[in-house]
Order: sequence, then C-alpha cells, then structure tokens
Amino acid sequence: MNRIEDLETALDINWPQADHIRTDPVRRLTGPGMLWDRCGAVVDVHFTGIKTERMLALWKNHARLVLDALGWPGQDVICRAFQGGATLAISAPQDQLYSAVFAVQTAWHFCAADLLGSEPQPFDRMISDLKGVMAREANPVLRDLIAAAAAHDVDILIDDDEISIGHGVGSQTWSMDELPTPEAVAWSDLHDVPLAFITGTNGKTTTTRLCAAIASLAGNVVGQTSTDVVQVGDDILDRGDYSGPAGARLALRDRRVEIACLEVARGGILRRGLATHRARVAVVSNIAKDHLGEYGITTLADLTQVKFAVARALSADGVLVLNADDPNIVDAAKNAATTICWFSLDATSPQIVHARALGQPCAYLKDEGLVYSPGTAETWTIALKDVPVTLSGAAKYNIRNALAAICACTALGISPEVIRKGLSTFVSDPKNNPGRFNEFNYNGARVVVDFAHNAHSIAAVCDAMAQMPAKRRLLMLSQPGDHSDQVIDEVTGAALQFRPELIVTAEIADHLRGRMLGETPNLIRASAIAAGYPARNILPASSPSLGAKLILNQLQPDDLVLLLVLSDRDAVFQALKET
Repeated sequence: MNRIEDLETALDINWPQADHIRTDPVRRLTGPGMLWDRCGAVVDVHFTGIKTERMLALWKNHARLVLDALGWPGQDVICRAFQGGATLAISAPQDQLYSAVFAVQTAWHFCAADLLGSEPQPFDRMISDLKGVMAREANPVLRDLIAAAAAHDVDILIDDDEISIGHGVGSQTWSMDELPTPEAVAWSDLHDVPLAFITGTNGKTTTTRLCAAIASLAGNVVGQTSTDVVQVGDDILDRGDYSGPAGARLALRDRRVEIACLEVARGGILRRGLATHRARVAVVSNIAKDHLGEYGITTLADLTQVKFAVARALSADGVLVLNADDPNIVDAAKNAATTICWFSLDATSPQIVHARALGQPCAYLKDEGLVYSPGTAETWTIALKDVPVTLSGAAKYNIRNALAAICACTALGISPEVIRKGLSTFVSDPKNNPGRFNEFNYNGARVVVDFAHNAHSIAAVCDAMAQMPAKRRLLMLSQPGDHSDQVIDEVTGAALQFRPELIVTAEIADHLRGRMLGETPNLIRASAIAAGYPARNILPASSPSLGAKLILNQLQPDDLVLLLVLSDRDAVFQALKET
C-alpha cells in the first residue's frame, strides 16, 4: 500500500443514518473554487424535513470545534444552502488535505448525531485519532516550499506525486519523495507564464482553441487543455477530458510552454477547484442549463457562481472577460472586484456603452465587423467575412467566441495584427477544432458534425444552419444517460428546429450512467413523436458511428445533415472519408 492509499483509508468514520438524510462522498478542494479561494474539503448533504437554518448552524458550530481542537484556528468554515440540501466545507493547510477529509467527516458525525438524537463518539478520542493521521500526512519541507514560493511571488502546483514551482519555461518539478529545501531551489530561474482560464456552458472549447492558435501565431509555444486533449505546441501529451486541474498541471509543467490557454469545466471546479490563482485572463462565455442537479447546483444562478470561480483565480492585475449579452453574467458581474472586459453582439449594449465612456476595454459587433476598443476609440476591426468560424455572421455563437478571443488575447499581450491573422486563418475543421461545426461533402450532400449536447448549444447550431439550402434534412441525435427526462425532451425540441425529415436516435453505450440500454433513445423518440414527427421517420441506432452510417448510406445530392456526435467521433470522421 502506498502513502496515499494509506492516508485515504487511515480512519473509518461513521455517523448515524436516516432515510431523509443522504451525504455524497467528501472531496478535497485543491484550489480556488465556487465557495472561496481556499484549499480544504467539502461534502454535499441532501435532506428533507430539516430546517436549512438548523443544518447550517450545526455545521458552523461543530466544524469550528473540530478545527480548533486540531490546532487549525486560522482555518475557516463555510456553507451554502441549495434546493434540498447544503454544501458544507472547511479550509485546511495545503499539505493536510487528506486529513481535511476526515475533519469534515468528524464534524458531520457530530452534526448527524445532533440531528437524529443519537449518542456521538467521544470527541477527544476522535480528535486524537485524527491528529494521528495529520502527523502521518504532515510534510514540513512541503510547507516550507509553499511559504517560500509565496515569498518569491511564484506559483506552486501540488498533487499526490509531484510538486512544481513556476510554469512552463520557468518551472521545475520534483517528486513528492525528493523535495528540495527552499535554500536548494534556484528561485531566479523560476517564474509564471501568461495564462488564460476559459469557461462557460458552451463555446469554451472553441474559444480555447482559437486563443491557442492566435498565441501560437505570435511565436509562443502554447500549452492548452480541453475536454479532448492536453497539448503543447503540436504535441498531444494525452487524450481525454482534461478540463480540470490535472490537465492544467500537466500542461503547465511542460518546460516548453511559454503561454497557456486552459479550458475549465464545471465538474473540475466543483470536484477539486482550479489549479492556480495566477491567471492573467479569465473568460466566462455564457450560462445555460447543463448538468443541473449535480454537486448541489440546481439553478442557473448556482451555475453562474460556479463559472465565476475563474475570477478567484485571477492575479492582482488580471482581466475578467465577460459576455454582455448574457443576463446571468451581467448580474453576477456586479460583485466582481476586478477589471472587466465586456464583449457583445450589440454595440449599444449598456455594458459596452459604459465601458467606452469610462475608457475601459471591450469588443463588439458593428457594421458586419468585429471591433476591439480600449474604451473611447475603436482601435481596430476585422470583417465578419474574414473570420471563417462565424460563417460570414450566420454562426452567432462563434461571433461571440471570436470576440471573447479578441479580448483574451489582447489581455495576454498579443498584438492586433497577430489576432487578426489568427481569426482569419482559424478554420473549424477536424484538425483545428474537431467536433465543432465540422463540415463535409459526402456524395453531394453537406454534412455537419457538432458536439452540441444541450438545448442552448443545439439551438445555436440549428440557427446557424437555418439558411442553408437543402433538398432533405436529416438528423442524428444522442444524449448521455445522466441527463434527466426533462432535459432530454428540451434537447429534442431544440434539435427539431433543424426541421429534419429523418431522425436517427443513437445509443451511447458507454454513457448509460444508470439508464438501461435503449432507454435514452426511446425518450428522444417519444419526444419527437409528441412534437408531431411520424414514428416511421425515426430510426434507432446502437451507436453514433452506426447511426451516422445509417444516414450516410441513403444520402442524395443537396441533402443537408446534422450529426450531433457526443461519442465515436473518430469513427464518424472515418466514415465520412469513405466516399
């Protein structure tokens, strides 16, 4: 058993159980997140028949007692209520996060005993056991390095196996088993690199790739992460969903990296937090319904708070790039204590007008062109027709992504000339932007492959395709099993805006997530029939690749196809090559 496994199983803390109270697993917070910019541990508790005020008061009381007894008086207690439950958390020293998990479990043990009127375990004995784990986890050298990095104003990235100080070309990495003393570190060689965190419900992957392409044209070796890969320059370090802190650390530890563009997804923020609080730029593209109900995030207001966690990750001189056309973002920005750069499709948007009046940076659409202004003067522009991802203005969502990239890249110090060149040369094809409005010609038909998976993004793609001429329209739709019946119905309704004459409902067997085989495609089918589509025009497929082939085998010249591909993308691309 290694050290981490030993720590994870060091204690077995139980608490009274009841049908009306359910706890999710306690998780470590390794960086800034939705709640605050502290490290620590958190648990989500779901309950009925209990006053929320009582739950929160019990947590504040018992968690404070535990922290003080552990000798952590400088650590804090925080909690937030959500519909049907509460999120309960503590902060903790960065080298004691496994102990923090047990501290949360201990505090919850006493909360549960109070709530259910049962006898708790002796407090002193539980604290003594927990202090034993703290002693095993303690790493004085790591603590000294954390303090020294702060004193030298350089970032430190920590995981179970390694630590690194600085980023990219200014970094050095050590095994956790072979840490140097602060005196042995060549501090003058270490520094951070400019980096951007990019989040939002939709558009974050395209914006990340567009920013990375522009930064590369500026002559930088770019580290980028996304839901697809971790990449440095043209080298792919690993494939998979790396939109969390692990992907960020992998990119930032590569000593070739001179600038970083890092996609940040909701799940990573909630599970672990962000990798660093040293971002030069943070982008929030939009807020829309997606994954509601997980981690106590039940409303769009909750989701907005999650996305705005990137603001906590900004350095003192950082810039927050925000979508002025999203009312949730505009409302949340009222509490942002940092420099904001707004972007909008409307040059008369109140945020744009206000920014220009104050001489603050912003970007907007005006007269069929994208404009960047430092405030009062329009410094430069580029025509929509010269920005391929906008489809000459038809893809409004990509106009916003391009505006966000303009703001972010300017804040990263990239010149207007390079930004213009990047916008004009970036094409949304399988190489540069796989799965995002990739267009193919197949037997004389136009086929669009897109990753859009929620109602908001699907509606945006359908809007972009609305004016495309078509002899027939054919659609493939799939959904992961953890989407609720209501969400699947909403997604189907959005996809039907494409006005397809044939619908293929594809199973995603590796994303059943609690549902039975066939259940999700049948829900899509039922929603389509309820919307008036004849059952004979709705065909099932056992996978997205087979669904795509089912459509491709019957295509005729001038047909228009939308393949919403959430899985099997490479297989679908391969099928499209086999003409």
